[in-house]
Amino acid sequence: MNRKDLVETVAREAGLPTAQADAALAAMLDGVVAAVAAGEKVTLPGFGTFEQRSRAARSGRNPRTGALLEIAATLAPAFKPAAAFKQAVVAG
Repeated sequence: MNRKDLVETVAREAGLPTAQADAALAAMLDGVVAAVAAGEKVTLPGFGTFEQRSRAARSGRNPRTGALLEIAATLAPAFKPAAAFKQAVVAG
């Protein structure tokens, strides 16, 4: 499913025009991105939690030369699915 398919599904399920569904989806995604970028958790009950996680600095290797590299610590977005979401996927 891509964004267009998702917008069409939201429009159909919510009884909205496609333009309004697209605007609502865009606003929701922008809100999630802004909150996670600000270090907040976004919890959607039954769906999951979006959050920022830190990755520790570590050593790595250049695959071409084999030389050791120091990889800096970073922040990365993460998603943890809710139990209901996991169960729906497993049940298929």
